[in-house]
Amino acid sequence: MFKYCFYQSGIHYANIIFEENCVKETKKDVFTDSWTDERVLKDKDILKYEQICAINFKSLHERLDEIINIFPSEKKDYIRTSWGAEYQKFESNPSYNVWSERNKKFPLDIIVAQNKVVGFICTQRESCNILVEQGCEDYSPLKLWREKVVSKDCYAVEFKGTYMVPMRDGVRLATDLWMPKNVDKEIPAIFVRTPYGRELYAQLHFKYVQRGYAVVIQDVRGRQSSEGEWIPMHYEIEDGDDSINWIANNEWSDKNVGMIGASYGGYVQWAAAASGNKYLKAIVSIVTAGGPFTDMPRKGGTLVSGMLAWAFAMADKNFKPENMIRNDWDKVIKIRPIKDIPKIALVRDVPFWNYWMQHDFYDEFWSKSNWLSYKENIKVPAMIVSGWFDDNGTGTTEALNLTKDYKKGSKKIFLGPWMHNANTIRDIKGVSFGNNAVRYDLDYYYLAWFDKHLKGFDNHVEDEQSVEYYTIGDNKWRTADNWPLESAKLTKIFLAGNGKGNTSSGDGRLSFENEEDENCDTYIYDPQNPAPHLIDLSENEVGLPDNYIDIEKRNDVLVYTSDQLKKDITIAGDICVEFFASSSAMDTDWIVRLMDVDIHGNSVKLADGIIRAKFRNGFDKIELLSPEKIEKYVIRTSKIGNTFVKGHRIRLTITSSAENFIFTNSNTGNDPASDTESVKAVQKVYHGGRYLSLLKLPILLE
Repeated sequence: MFKYCFYQSGIHYANIIFEENCVKETKKDVFTDSWTDERVLKDKDILKYEQICAINFKSLHERLDEIINIFPSEKKDYIRTSWGAEYQKFESNPSYNVWSERNKKFPLDIIVAQNKVVGFICTQRESCNILVEQGCEDYSPLKLWREKVVSKDCYAVEFKGTYMVPMRDGVRLATDLWMPKNVDKEIPAIFVRTPYGRELYAQLHFKYVQRGYAVVIQDVRGRQSSEGEWIPMHYEIEDGDDSINWIANNEWSDKNVGMIGASYGGYVQWAAAASGNKYLKAIVSIVTAGGPFTDMPRKGGTLVSGMLAWAFAMADKNFKPENMIRNDWDKVIKIRPIKDIPKIALVRDVPFWNYWMQHDFYDEFWSKSNWLSYKENIKVPAMIVSGWFDDNGTGTTEALNLTKDYKKGSKKIFLGPWMHNANTIRDIKGVSFGNNAVRYDLDYYYLAWFDKHLKGFDNHVEDEQSVEYYTIGDNKWRTADNWPLESAKLTKIFLAGNGKGNTSSGDGRLSFENEEDENCDTYIYDPQNPAPHLIDLSENEVGLPDNYIDIEKRNDVLVYTSDQLKKDITIAGDICVEFFASSSAMDTDWIVRLMDVDIHGNSVKLADGIIRAKFRNGFDKIELLSPEKIEKYVIRTSKIGNTFVKGHRIRLTITSSAENFIFTNSNTGNDPASDTESVKAVQKVYHGGRYLSLLKLPILLE
């Protein structure tokens, strides 16, 4: 028999007992603050635990004997188990070792101490989950919770009911209130707004109730039990404002409100802050969505096909994630006209999709969902968490730009080598990061942020450096006082040579000096044969890295590559690409990618950016191209922290399609929602001489 205590975000919730033929538990009843009797876990119980903590106790039970036998005695730094799990030794000191699981989402790390396996660690976006033998807690991340000043988990949880909270236009939103039981004072609240169903989020946030916060969870307008029409992001400024006022005016409230959430749950925080609400005192913004034309669904003025899976899952009043899983996405994204895709592929009409299709440029409809346009109202202290490969990364970029003038202590930023499901993986699409890519302390910082700004705790979180960011390549966590980094110098690197076609026939170069001779590189963009963007739509992740070496061999991709680097070069920030180009079409798209090319020729995407040509002078007006006229384009890419190590090369590619990511531009200049025609376009990129086509890299001065 093996017995482990189960902790989530520093709170002891259960004891898990692995016996020869079964898995048992004793569990803390959070509503009575008492412990249940020991019982055998059934399959449905094990599934529920997996949903809560991403650990499958049944699988762990089946593998436990091997884990216990091989890990304590292993002298090497790498282990491959009989079921194919890969482990690397991560942390090693005289008293314990931590083994990091590789090539797995939600890795199950292993703690070895006292010559035995004493625990396991598994991280999620908002929690760190720990199984540990009693008495061995200090070998685990629980040591952090014991050493720091945090709100104590001394309350039972009480459900106060579902309230239909009225908005200013009379629409009522379903809102659940969870309170610490027998609290005898006014308390602060943590507010969660979601389009995915408020019931999904209750248990995850009990940890805050147990630590003395009220937790308020609300279905946004038109979702689940809330009234009104569902138009993504359209009503969130006013609804967030009205809902916070409702919270603050309850008799139990001390009028200090914080918010937490990821993705859409991050967006609603900035939207509420954009209202200027005086009761909103702190936010924890995780992989937040941003403005409609910088982020989704009209990134760079295009129509983003990569969010079709999300749109399908949100087509009904209740969230249906099963709608994201299809094996025919390649056919779905080719349906024309685009506006009819839901009717054909889902066999139903989707009202919000119709709204999106009716507004081709930035107008009053889209401005309703752009929280950044109200930036003068946003003063709230903000913790910001995102990753280099987060497909909503430009939302975080907008948040970072907005908070760059915040005083120290009013912001805390974590930027890791993560995708949208942040802090849950060390290897993405064959691209590997360090064992330190997954952090065990983010959930501590979430609580510390609320304790500081809602309760006034003297926990010194404001004394730490404001920014912690990760650089790929050398796999380091670094710190800074601000973002964008003051230590990063924007360095110009110019396009040169012949970038046409594939890397073997062209000699496209990146040079630190502009060449005097003017050159023009030409390719044909055919909307019927688009260049792929390497993602699987069913994963609902569109910002991933991957090896694009085969894509770069296409004749419709221009490739510009530096010489082999003689020393390491580290960049951190946004990349700006400026280039001159002409097209034979009335409209077209331009996609740029920054790549890291290793000594074997593998070309890994680090960052990308996109612009629809008709929006080159702003998203609020359509200006079709004059065929063959040379225009200047400026594209800001997603942010990145990367060390190009000695011997590697820096590469920039330019093309006009990214199938799976965006719907292909037909080149006709017609309304993309209803267009069914397409024409080929002759694309020319100019550089050298008066055509200063270049990229600006934020190179760290070290």
